Parts: sequence; C-alpha cells; structure tokens
Amino acid sequence: MNIDDLKNTWNDDVSEETPEISIEHSNKINLPLEKIRRNMRMEFWSTVGILIFGFLIVWIPVPEAPFKFKFYLTVLLFSMVIVVSFFFSKFFKLYKDISSPMMKTYESLKDLKYQFDLNKQYYLSFMLSFVPFLVCELIIVIEFIPHPKPLNDVQVATTILSMLAIGLFGLFLLGKYWYRIFYGKYVSQIESLLIDLKK
Repeated sequence: MNIDDLKNTWNDDVSEETPEISIEHSNKINLPLEKIRRNMRMEFWSTVGILIFGFLIVWIPVPEAPFKFKFYLTVLLFSMVIVVSFFFSKFFKLYKDISSPMMKTYESLKDLKYQFDLNKQYYLSFMLSFVPFLVCELIIVIEFIPHPKPLNDVQVATTILSMLAIGLFGLFLLGKYWYRIFYGKYVSQIESLLIDLKK
C-alpha cells in the first residue's frame, strides 16, 4: 500500500462521523428538554424557599420555646442545607449540559440518556438522605414538645418507630411520584426518540 492509499483511507475514516440528527428530531428533543429545565428551576427555587421558611419558623419569637429547641432545629436545618447543596451541585451540572444542548448526533443523545439515568439515582439518594433528618426531628419534637402526661419509654419508642415507618414510606412514594411526574415522562420521550433514531 503506497502513501496515497494510506491518505485516502485516513480521509475516509475521518469523514465518517456519527450521523447528525434531523431538524425534526432535534425539535422533538428540545421540547422535553425545555420542560425538564423548567422543572429543575422550579424545584431549586421551591427548595430554597422551603429552607428559608424553615429558618424563619424556627426563629419566630415564641416565648415558650426553649433556646435549645431552636438551636437544635437550626443546626439540623444547616445540615440539610449542606446535603441539599451537594445534590443540587450534581443536578446543576446536568442542567448546564442540557441548557446549551449540542444534541446534533445520536451519540450525544445516548450520552444525555446516560446522564439522566445517573441523575435518577442521585435523585432517589437525595430523597433518602432526608431519613436521618427525619429521625433527628422526631427526637427533638418528642423531647421538647410538652405533653399533658409524660411519655414512658415504650410510648417514646413506639411513636418514633411508627412515625419513622410512615415518614420513610412517604419519602419513598413522594420521590418516585415526583420524579415520574416532573422528569420521568420527559426522559421516556427522549428514550423513545433514541429508539426511533436507531431504526
């Protein structure tokens, strides 16, 4: 094989790029992506609002609330801010990737699908990360909220375990439902487009 043949072979390999996505398919991709971006923005700002509201509720001057009660809840809220910040940094990376999408090839779309799968796992972890906060909150409330008659050890254990079971089940259902409604159906649309493009 001479040099000219090698050049021709090299040029042929370079020119065989991943096929581009048509404008029609590109428009179909942009619609679910825009809805995912909008829902991510809404979720971010609503989470910020809930945390600010939590801090305000804790420090509204209530004479009968002891300082320890307010202090423990404040520490708990600060810890939640740290956890939320970690997970939102992961979500923000995905948001940035889909905010300036270069969805021109089948391969880039496959990469996006992989990122969605990864972020689904982050999302479920995000919901489950609230379990320790739920436990701490239950303990603080039981210890500091006055009861007409003091609770015995069995009542305290039963209350914490039953509330924890309800809370865990509620968090799990909320996480699955929330993801499916706000993200899952749009990810499914992108997966359908991937299947169409593969044909």
